[in-house]
Amino acid sequence: MAQQEMSLSWFSLLSLLLFKVFVSGVFSLNPNGSEYISAVGDPGMRSDSLRVAIEAWNQCNEVGEEAPKMGSPRAAECSDVLDSQQQGGNCSACTRVPPSLVHRVTEEDNLLGIGKSFDGLDKKALFNPDLYAAEKELYLGSKCQVDDKPNPWQFWMIMLKSGNMDTYAAKCPKNGHKVGPFGPPSQFPCFGKGCMNQPLIYHNYTYLQGPNETTLKGSFYGSWDLDSGLSQTSVNENISYYSVTWQKELGQGSWIFHHVLRTSTKYPWLMLYLRSDATSGFSGGYHYQTRGMSKIIPESPNFKVRFTLNVINGGGPNSQFYLMDMGSCWKNNGEPCNGDVTTDVTRYSEMILNPATPSWCKSDSPKLCPPYHTYPNGTRVHRSETTRYPYEAYHLYCAPGNGEHVEQPSVPCDPYSNPQPQEILQILPHPVWGEYGYPTTKGQGWIGDPKTWELDVGRLSQSLYFYQDPGTAPAKRKWSSIDLGTEIYRDANQVAEWTVTDFDILVPNKN
Repeated sequence: MAQQEMSLSWFSLLSLLLFKVFVSGVFSLNPNGSEYISAVGDPGMRSDSLRVAIEAWNQCNEVGEEAPKMGSPRAAECSDVLDSQQQGGNCSACTRVPPSLVHRVTEEDNLLGIGKSFDGLDKKALFNPDLYAAEKELYLGSKCQVDDKPNPWQFWMIMLKSGNMDTYAAKCPKNGHKVGPFGPPSQFPCFGKGCMNQPLIYHNYTYLQGPNETTLKGSFYGSWDLDSGLSQTSVNENISYYSVTWQKELGQGSWIFHHVLRTSTKYPWLMLYLRSDATSGFSGGYHYQTRGMSKIIPESPNFKVRFTLNVINGGGPNSQFYLMDMGSCWKNNGEPCNGDVTTDVTRYSEMILNPATPSWCKSDSPKLCPPYHTYPNGTRVHRSETTRYPYEAYHLYCAPGNGEHVEQPSVPCDPYSNPQPQEILQILPHPVWGEYGYPTTKGQGWIGDPKTWELDVGRLSQSLYFYQDPGTAPAKRKWSSIDLGTEIYRDANQVAEWTVTDFDILVPNKN
């Protein structure tokens, strides 16, 4: 994975011993008396010290099998900038010594794969690719962790996923239950044996660049085509490709995360997101212990999300570009998830920004509409009230496959693309979302219209319909994953490109 690697001097090692005190003081600053505080470890992506990781999932959010010579598909870069005094300088000329970088995760760490032990690894995971990846994420998190209040945190997470599924291989459960091989349903692409492979993951370590060595820049990139002979210019070739490049000027502004995703004939259904996940517990769609950037888990109705998004290339008509994607987990009786994949239910809500995305929620065919829409003033309208229900505000709603009292007509969510049942609510730009800061017309925030968004995600997510069994107490809607990015659905040779800066999650200041 590594293309470059920094060496450590004795004084850099000394600085590492002081790291927790140094970084905690930097990252915990919040304006006194403000109504909101940041829920993330690096508010607005403004620290010169970098914390970023990458993970890759197959169709059912597992590993299945590692890519050759890549190790387990989890990797991280966690680097700290040391100025001349921290390097040991004690003279006036030392102020002219360029800063240096210390990398806390090595190439050897990132290449760890099944059969290779590391500190804290559970013996049961040593030769199990799914369990090994989960344990490796915890290990990388321990090397990147920053002590902070109220909780320590680890890294931003880049998430990759392929929608290919080999139904004859019987690798994915159905609504959390193991199933045997079956004939390929039309919705799942697969070119044959091995179509669910993990991608190649290459890493350009961050280093100081430019004439004055003041520009920090690094990247992860790769392809699902294992025989691609990949190079950095492969985005122009007929293969799958992804890259995430991060860049920042020392002491100035936000990190710029630049994303590229390309589908191909063999891999027409691909996803790339930048996530702020929980720092412990479960994250959206992930039934193992997770690590992330959200040191406080935002809870409806009281949180906001702020970021700047510039969509450069949309990814074609089937690119479900998510301005905001929220992931959580609770059971149908409203209780929190506990790891039982037969009764836990992943809940997603997504705002699709692509103006080419139609509404599949229709007054004359309401099966893809949520049963109720709630307006900002609290008015609740059933989908049968054709003059009051905003059908065009929804792309689709699908119900959890294990819901026993789902209102009919309905369509169950894909039972295979999560390790457990799932419920998905996808919304579109529409005037009903304007009070929450969301786009009200198609095209807002799309190509040629970069915007800084401040979304009242907490209030909106509280108003959205999610299924619960009758007579049960309402679930606490705690969102363990907040992310944005795109899912290009079964559309080969499409390219999406975008940048994200200034990302922050704001929660009420209770002090």
